[in-house]
Amino acid sequence: MRKQNALNAPLDHRAPLVFDTRELGRRPGALKRISRTVEAPADLGTEVIGVPAGAPLEVELRMESVMEGVLVTGIVRAPLAGECVRCLEPLAREGEAEFQEMFSYPETDGHGRRQADAVEDEGDEETLFLQGDLFDLEPVLRDAVVLSLPLQPVCREDCPGLCPECGALLAEDPDHRHDDAVDIRWAALREFAGTSGPGESSGRQDMQDKAPRGRGDDPQEK
Repeated sequence: MRKQNALNAPLDHRAPLVFDTRELGRRPGALKRISRTVEAPADLGTEVIGVPAGAPLEVELRMESVMEGVLVTGIVRAPLAGECVRCLEPLAREGEAEFQEMFSYPETDGHGRRQADAVEDEGDEETLFLQGDLFDLEPVLRDAVVLSLPLQPVCREDCPGLCPECGALLAEDPDHRHDDAVDIRWAALREFAGTSGPGESSGRQDMQDKAPRGRGDDPQEK
């Protein structure tokens, strides 16, 4: 759907990700290579990692004229920023994605059919078309970059993450631990034992010493 919207949108040759194929002259076999650095568009990534808006996108293209249109092959490199899914700390790295896309001539859909026939053909795969001699690379780059991103980025492979009980950063405190969990039914008794002082313990002992003995142990009076 995104590609189809791109197809319908009028293109501006001054846009940074719009390329001109005029020099190929629709001669099958004609080649042209282009390198361009542009600012990254907004929302290029996922919720946890992506290319910051305005960051430099280094694009290298190889445009080849074929019978049906222009075959575009390339690679894009960009800085990535996000957060580690284990410890939630910021992370940064370099990203790289390869792509290949056919931009068909407006008269055909890339399979030798007329464009109007292709649109009416339900279930046909999405096809990108040239607008005159122009094509917009942004929807292709978005798909390539997003698909190349890690689903669960981590700051390092052995990141220990956060303490599940208090949220402490375990990388900064490898010996971090909590006492064994206590059954909630005994929590009150444990708290009572912890707050009782030595004197209270002695008092309980005295009470135990003075407790009446069982009937069978009572000395008989004479």
